[in-house]
Amino acid sequence: MTRKDIPGNGGNAVEVRGLVKHFGETKALNGVDLDVREGTVLGVLGPNGAGKTTLVRCLSTLIRPDAGTARVAGYDVLSQPRQLRRVIGLTGQYASVDEKLSGRENLYMIGRLLDLSRKDARARADELLERFSLTEAARRPAMHYSGGMRRRLDLAASMIGRPAVLYLDEPTTGLDPRTRNEVWAEVQNMVAEGATVLLTTQYMEEAEQLAHELTVIDRGQVIAGGRVDELKAKVGGRTLQIRPTDSGELPRMVAAVAGAGLDGIAGATVDAAEGVVNVPIISDEQLTAVVGMLGAQGFGIAAISTHLPSLDEVFLAITGQKTSGGAGQEGPAGPDRHSDELEEVAA
Repeated sequence: MTRKDIPGNGGNAVEVRGLVKHFGETKALNGVDLDVREGTVLGVLGPNGAGKTTLVRCLSTLIRPDAGTARVAGYDVLSQPRQLRRVIGLTGQYASVDEKLSGRENLYMIGRLLDLSRKDARARADELLERFSLTEAARRPAMHYSGGMRRRLDLAASMIGRPAVLYLDEPTTGLDPRTRNEVWAEVQNMVAEGATVLLTTQYMEEAEQLAHELTVIDRGQVIAGGRVDELKAKVGGRTLQIRPTDSGELPRMVAAVAGAGLDGIAGATVDAAEGVVNVPIISDEQLTAVVGMLGAQGFGIAAISTHLPSLDEVFLAITGQKTSGGAGQEGPAGPDRHSDELEEVAA
């Protein structure tokens, strides 16, 4: 089955409404709604145990939700699982290749299971081995691969059927920077060819690099969503950074901003290490007013720029996590959070 054979879904490759999943008394998913537009990457962020993996497992038919509806590539997750499995790909958090088979045999086997002809399965396996820099190791058993090589082979396996929708559950965890960049490039290639990707990640850089839109999940619920710039704007607007020609003017420049009485400007601070004055602003009008006032008072300005909050800062602000752990850092779930490890046991 090719992508053009897949029933349309009104512009959305994935539509989820009110998805609920319990593990005992724990609500891993508690009424999740989300849409993923065709041909885009949706990044799903959230603290450890937020429900990200449960969502992926429900949408890939590995576990059944307790309530709600989900359609993927036009197929109903509950009533059409067989059809759905033929048009999706999945890379979980841990590589799941057959270690006794060689890299080429792993990919060939999956191609045949997807009803590719022998010739096409061999050709597709060789193509992906080349794209993931595994050609030299193609005939070696996967048990002799390094962790990064196994990860690349697992990713290649998820792509062999040219899936319409690809689930990537923290796909680059543990990979070195070069391999991570290779994975990012392949994801971008697949999207350019028309695939849709749902990506869960702990790396903010990865989300910014790949995702067209983001959804933030915490305690089994969607708590924020939108484009990266939209989320950044929600949690603090911009910071105007002004570098004076003379660094000795930094204190006087801060005093001038504070004493100008500009509408909505609360004040300014000095970043001595960077040699700039930081002024929180929320509009272009405020930017113009600050720069105009400083110019009128005779300050020499070497450079100006604006800074949005980093995605790390957005994540921490939205989820309410302390900065000491850092966004994107794995750690034990607290007593008020369910653990994704429960999913593996219950499944």
